[in-house]
Amino acid sequence: MKTNILIILLVCVLSITGAYAQSTTKATIKVYGNCSMCKERIETALDKNGIKQATWDSKTKMLDVVYNPKKISEQEIHKLVASVGHDTDKVKAVDTVYADLPFCCLYRDHNMHQKGDH
Repeated sequence: MKTNILIILLVCVLSITGAYAQSTTKATIKVYGNCSMCKERIETALDKNGIKQATWDSKTKMLDVVYNPKKISEQEIHKLVASVGHDTDKVKAVDTVYADLPFCCLYRDHNMHQKGDH
């Protein structure tokens, strides 16, 4: 009897874990920026419902995102990043938003990567 209960509990836990794993997707997106302020801005913009994890690397310019596609689309992720001034490989930030970024974050005009991270 105890063995049957343990088996049923194990099956339930595995089912829940499997369902959760299937509900998330991982995307890698090219996002332009230069420094640690860019990193904070990009990752903060993605602190939204449906996004489990977002990590941007200032050296590679690659953003790794784990998200639930039932709650947010990859296109919406691109738009969120662009809305805070950072171009992606699919969506360009509005020029006025880009122009309001701090000087060190102006990736279109300056390649700050060679001068080090801020």
